[in-house]
Amino acid sequence: MTAPLIVDGLHKRYGDLVALQDMTFHVDPGEIFGFVGSNGAGKSTTMRIVLGVLSADAGEVRLGDRRIDLQLRRRIGYMPEERGLYPKMKVGEQLRFLARLHGMTPSEAADAVTRWTQRLGVGERVDDNVGDLSLGNQQRVQLAAALVHDPDVLVLDEPFSGLDPVAVDVMSDVLKEKAAEGIPVIFSSHQLDLVQRLCDRVGIVAKGQMRALGAVDALRGRDGMTLEVIGPRTDIRWADGISGVLDADYSDQRDGRTVLRIDPDGVDDQQILAAALHHGPVHRFATSTPSLTELFREVVSV
Repeated sequence: MTAPLIVDGLHKRYGDLVALQDMTFHVDPGEIFGFVGSNGAGKSTTMRIVLGVLSADAGEVRLGDRRIDLQLRRRIGYMPEERGLYPKMKVGEQLRFLARLHGMTPSEAADAVTRWTQRLGVGERVDDNVGDLSLGNQQRVQLAAALVHDPDVLVLDEPFSGLDPVAVDVMSDVLKEKAAEGIPVIFSSHQLDLVQRLCDRVGIVAKGQMRALGAVDALRGRDGMTLEVIGPRTDIRWADGISGVLDADYSDQRDGRTVLRIDPDGVDDQQILAAALHHGPVHRFATSTPSLTELFREVVSV
């Protein structure tokens, strides 16, 4: 089954606290969606409503055209931010138990546990209690618990927390593999460089509302690109009036530095370069777009 995960108009209030307000987005089959925001922004609340752990005051969650019910929730792989495993239960025993809860036969469960524990690098720890593992290995087991029943949707809350770089690479590869199989993947993370590298689209949440939503590159370039020019030393506002130049900062121009904000789709960079060269030699001419971290700071500060 491949269908989009649709979060439609969720509202949630705790007394006077508005936890979610018209939370709306979707995750397409084969898409990795980054769900980011500060602590308390509403990410975990949204994910818990998707899983049915919490109920919304209004709105609904659908998989395709079907409202998510108990049967569909069994097809979701969920990884909570707080580790939800039994610390005094053996790794293999626990994963087999969870697989059986999702409807797998004993042999299917055993095969799936072997496959995922080996894939995630904890195959030699299946007879150890979860509580005896390092925090990083507990996180790997938690991901195995989300994957063991071959889910149709993955919902992961801070899956990279506490992982070393090697484990981050392993988990990243697994998420990309599942997306390549046509599964919608949504995860939250405070590691925005990782979100920028992995995700097809991202939603930035603040105070229970979706503040920015779209493809990562489109969001990063939504306010234009930055063009740094080092060369002409002149008091003349040499870039004014050039088509596609949105604004110009001449404050460092006497030191030979001018910073322009440009529309990448409507600017002729050669025209800008020619205008700069008209006033003197150019030693640097380079564009850049804000990182997701910079965009995040801008969005949540509004």
